[in-house]
Amino acid sequence: MNLREALSFSAQALRANPIRSLLTGLGMVIGTASVILVVTISLTSRDYILEQIEGVGSNLVYAQADVGSQQASVEVDADFIKLADVEAVREQLAGRIVAATAVMNTFDRMRFDGKDQDIQVIGTDEFYKPVRNMLVLSGRFLDSSDVALRQKVALLTEKLAQRMYGSTSAAVGRIVKIHELQFAVIGTFKEKVESFGQSELGSETILIPVTVLRYFIKVERVDPLDVEVKSPDDVEAVTKQIKQILESRHRPGARYRVQNLAAILDAARKIATILSLVLVLVSAIALIISGIGIMNIMLVTVTERTREIGIRMAVGASRSEILIQFLTEAVLISLGGGILGILAGVSIPLSVQLFVDNLRIPVSVTSIVIAFSVSCAVGLIFGMLPANRASQMNPTEALRYE
Repeated sequence: MNLREALSFSAQALRANPIRSLLTGLGMVIGTASVILVVTISLTSRDYILEQIEGVGSNLVYAQADVGSQQASVEVDADFIKLADVEAVREQLAGRIVAATAVMNTFDRMRFDGKDQDIQVIGTDEFYKPVRNMLVLSGRFLDSSDVALRQKVALLTEKLAQRMYGSTSAAVGRIVKIHELQFAVIGTFKEKVESFGQSELGSETILIPVTVLRYFIKVERVDPLDVEVKSPDDVEAVTKQIKQILESRHRPGARYRVQNLAAILDAARKIATILSLVLVLVSAIALIISGIGIMNIMLVTVTERTREIGIRMAVGASRSEILIQFLTEAVLISLGGGILGILAGVSIPLSVQLFVDNLRIPVSVTSIVIAFSVSCAVGLIFGMLPANRASQMNPTEALRYE
């Protein structure tokens, strides 16, 4: 018996009991589809988490003075990062960083809907946009002349612009009063990714040149100093170098927290990998259960077709041919269910993308190959026992079976 004949006999046997064959293969459909969906979900979740973290800033290093719970004093005030420190970082690391930007914070009271409200005012420079991946929604961002000439210009966050003027475009050209001075709104912006309040930016924030904001605060304090490193491989070294620069420019004992996103990214990748392995293991259990179902049904099938096996042996069929026939039936059930499961596992993510704009769900080709291979393996492994039992039957006793 060649493979073509084995496939033909197996197909005829499966068509003789279509409902049983369909229900037996249903377990493989569910198991295979779950493998692809689980891998797809884990990949999508991992990519989303990493995108959110990386979107805060590419190769970002951020530094802050670590003053702990000490009360404000001349000594502590001197420990804060200054604008001169930012310039020193730019000069000493010029060949290794893309840019360094200073951030200063204060608040001013504004009146909304008849109520006074504190609005965050951030002072920064033209490098804030590239370092922190800010998106300009309308107008323009700060430039070097705005900072150098201490221009009274401002940018509003998207939410604040909509609240004050109805839209981001309507805000451009308007005048806002900050600390009793009039500032012209030159643009609106937002973060590239949502940081969920973990950055210095609030949802309602005004951005002005740091050289102007310096005159609104008593103590010069850059918090934080953000630096974008050119090479990902150089992030750790630059982090240490920035700390050394800051410590060398301040009194002995002054402490600074200089951190980067590398540890967070590494932790996120590890968590995503562990989650993927756990989910794949759960899906593998579903495939094993479906394989056991195939084995049970095939054992029943062998018992029901005992007389048929005896007749085939009597007319010359060898034991290996009997084994191949029943093994082929098990593989066909498993493979058929696997193919349907692959189609279902691929079509669900693709169909979701049709209804949700700007949503990209990566379907792993590797998961498809693995699912197909596992489908074949399940049929071979769990079909071997019933097929072997059929091939080991005594022809005489099989012919007598009623």
